[in-house]
Amino acid sequence: MELAVGASEATLKSLLSKLGSLLSEEYALIRGVRGDIQFINDELASMQAFLSNLSKSDESGHDDQTEDWMKQVRDVAYDIEDCIDDFAHSLRPDPRGTGWVTAAKKALYEIRTWRPRRAIAAQVVELKSRAQQVGERRVRYGVRDPEPGKGNGGLAGLTEHHAAEHQHVARQLVRVKPPVGKDVPDLESWMSFDEKRKKPGVLSIVGFGGVGKTTIAMALYKKFGPEFQCRAMVTVSQNSDLEVVLMSLVSQVRPPPNNGERQGKDSSMDKKIPVTRSILSRRLRLPCGKDGEDGSAVLQKHGQIQAELKKYLEQNRYLLLIDDVWSSSSWLYIKKCIPENDKGSRIIITTRIQAVATTCSSRKDQDRVHPVDVLNEKEAKELFQNTLNECKHAVNKQLSHNQVPHRVWEMCGGLPLAIVTMAGLVASKLHMVQKDWIKVCDSLFLESQVCRKPEEFMRIINHCYNDLDSDLKTCSLYLSIFPKGRKISRKRLTRRWIAEGFVSEKQGLSVEDVAETCFNQLIQRKIIRPIEHNNNGRVKSCQVHDMVLEYLISKAAEEDFITVIGSHWSMPMHSNKVRRLSVHNSDSNRAKHVHSMNLSHVRSLTVLESLDKLHFKSFKTAIVQVLDLEGCRGFRESHVKVSDICEMILLKYLSLRRTDIKNLPQNIHKLKYLETLDIRETEVQELPATTGQLERIKNILGGDKRTRKTLKLPKELKGTMKTLCILSGIEIADGSTTAASDLSYFTGLRKLAIYKIHKSEEIFKDLLSSIQYLSGYSLQTLVIDDESSEFLKTLDTMSSYPIDLTALELSGRFLKLPKWMDKLNDLVKLTLSATVLRTDTLQLLSRLGSLFSLTFSISEKQDPSFAAILQKNKSDSGGDIFVPAGGFSKLRLLRIIIPFLPSLNFAKNATPQLERIELHFKRLEGLHGMDKLGTNRYDVLLTIDGQASGLTKLIVDSLKKPTSDQYSLIVNEHHT
Repeated sequence: MELAVGASEATLKSLLSKLGSLLSEEYALIRGVRGDIQFINDELASMQAFLSNLSKSDESGHDDQTEDWMKQVRDVAYDIEDCIDDFAHSLRPDPRGTGWVTAAKKALYEIRTWRPRRAIAAQVVELKSRAQQVGERRVRYGVRDPEPGKGNGGLAGLTEHHAAEHQHVARQLVRVKPPVGKDVPDLESWMSFDEKRKKPGVLSIVGFGGVGKTTIAMALYKKFGPEFQCRAMVTVSQNSDLEVVLMSLVSQVRPPPNNGERQGKDSSMDKKIPVTRSILSRRLRLPCGKDGEDGSAVLQKHGQIQAELKKYLEQNRYLLLIDDVWSSSSWLYIKKCIPENDKGSRIIITTRIQAVATTCSSRKDQDRVHPVDVLNEKEAKELFQNTLNECKHAVNKQLSHNQVPHRVWEMCGGLPLAIVTMAGLVASKLHMVQKDWIKVCDSLFLESQVCRKPEEFMRIINHCYNDLDSDLKTCSLYLSIFPKGRKISRKRLTRRWIAEGFVSEKQGLSVEDVAETCFNQLIQRKIIRPIEHNNNGRVKSCQVHDMVLEYLISKAAEEDFITVIGSHWSMPMHSNKVRRLSVHNSDSNRAKHVHSMNLSHVRSLTVLESLDKLHFKSFKTAIVQVLDLEGCRGFRESHVKVSDICEMILLKYLSLRRTDIKNLPQNIHKLKYLETLDIRETEVQELPATTGQLERIKNILGGDKRTRKTLKLPKELKGTMKTLCILSGIEIADGSTTAASDLSYFTGLRKLAIYKIHKSEEIFKDLLSSIQYLSGYSLQTLVIDDESSEFLKTLDTMSSYPIDLTALELSGRFLKLPKWMDKLNDLVKLTLSATVLRTDTLQLLSRLGSLFSLTFSISEKQDPSFAAILQKNKSDSGGDIFVPAGGFSKLRLLRIIIPFLPSLNFAKNATPQLERIELHFKRLEGLHGMDKLGTNRYDVLLTIDGQASGLTKLIVDSLKKPTSDQYSLIVNEHHT
């Protein structure tokens, strides 16, 4: 198997950056060491150039000598990086200045640091020798130079124009689409409620890997999910901890706190069980022997989970999707915990094994087995062309089908995953013609052969991977950090890439823009697939198909790029040195595995479940650069101390999101390299004063939008004014916190999200002034949640307008739009309080030519007097609310979340590009004109409160019988 050149090249790229920084600083070095470091820098630069040529070579693979030499380069680079990081940790730049005081300080400093400087000098001499030997060894053993190639069209040679092209992809929404060639209508009939099948029915979708089982299951889940009172999805797989799987079900079906948003909304297979798991672990932990918990403890835990599932599911009509079941015993274990009822509940199972499908769907009158086979030639061509058209549309490219021979999709043997992957490759290779594609096909399969088995798909994904440039190879390997079936946040992923040094500024684009470009290219190449979009049409989260992920994990393990504990696949370690550690499951057996490793070289640590078995003392904390504990619980019960984190002085990315942390330590200022601090949905309510000493901080993410928790900022935060780009979830108040006027210092802010504003005329005046000032610099996204609603009334008094905003959210009792609202020509996403839902409002907003999504939202808890306001809006609008014609030229998503929705009327062609309407209400007076909005077919999702009046339900029932094929209607009855 070919070595992953990209990871080795990325390691050198990161290291060369550090060496350059080291040489530019004034350190008191032992004589000759600076020259040795310069030699190492030059030697490694030559090695990187060699590896870069390898990645661009037209050769299909590398011989054993080349692969072995690349491993040596990687190993010495890793060790040099450790030495450099130790250097930065042990020594500070020399005291600067002139005069006898500075001279005395320098002398004392050199005496005090003599020992570490000697140790570092010895290491540098040894590493110089190793680097020199590696370079000479390539020549001595005849590692040949790579053949010159045309390159692979990746980022390495991107011009600014092409990079920007991939960065600004077309905005779109993830829509429910029926799988090509699959008998979905028949399955849809089975999913619907039937008086003759009130007991929970089990649908088993069976077929081998990559044939489209999960695609069918997801299409059914998304389309019919709103019809069920609660729903959940989990992935099982071969090595899953079934207790964790069941607790994930519990976390998804339990009602949200404070009767928040509808349970199950946007659930995912990876939904974590932060509260449930920690409660069960503490409540049920019993003494156990060497092999773990005894039988009674296991049975007791199982009984507790069963009781919780029964509590939440028994009285509801539920929908469960259990993906990738590998054994009958796993299903039987899960089945015991799922209660029976007569509500017409449904369970969807996917499996590769026919015997498992038969066991799961054993009742002929209730259950069903649905086998999935490969596509026929017509269906394969349709899927290929549809996927190709999507890729072209996403980046506004033109591609003639005549450039692509039939053999490209014919060789895929009707396997949907192979077809989609090849379509992604074709869409990225516009310069290739038919004869080029014939050569590609010949290199993968003989003329008479096609891809028939999942193992043969690995040839295709291997070719697509090798075609990536080095940056994209590294970024794709990084995906193996996340478990199978995991929903991966785009922002989380790109910020981690930046912290790891995988991407850098290029061709006039910022590092954030380049990271975005890499993400978009992986989407286009079908290495990752979008599963959720933001309201602004940008990808919010993605997934990796399990067969693609298995390939990436094997590549990452091969180069010791990432070490995974608790994965669905068992991958051997090729070295005892762990560089990036991802702990998927931390039970006692796997914890022992972690403690047996050499963790002194770990620079990236990801824990996805629990901190119970983790000891920070096992790590060399001074070199850790990425610490991601998102969703972990157990800070108070575990050996982990928050203060230990502040010993990770090279840390760039710190995520404590959704953990049970309450306070950040005062010594957080020691993290002088920190760029991202994510403490959203935690109990942290105030940042320490020392946060202002974080010299490189770019992103501070706090608060909880749903529960209106906020983050107070210290006055000293002005120290970060040069670097801060995102400030989210904050509270504006007087006293010891950052004042409204201080915000004007943060001229680099791209996003400002304020969740609470204290009522004060002086605060309002200063905040208005700061917003106007920041709008003249970089501000693109502004979010203001004003509970008192007094500040929102002052927006109309602004002397200059934030005309460059692309996203604006205003929450509170908002009765009148600012007069400058129709001047926001670049606005893509707009969210407003539903108190301004009137005909004149819609007429004004219809003139916004770039508007992609529009949301009106309010709840009774937000504003108890909403009913009177909405009644006045209705009368001011002449009794009905009208959506005018001739506007909203780019609107794709319209959402109205409101208890009382007056009669809503759409003019003909009112929203010509609309793709989705979402209406959430208790009372509806009417909905008209739905069949004449435009030429595109669109989705209509109506979420109605279960306590709605009979008249409202009658109106909704009438909408279920459309006279037109213009839209598809989904009705969900939500019980609070």
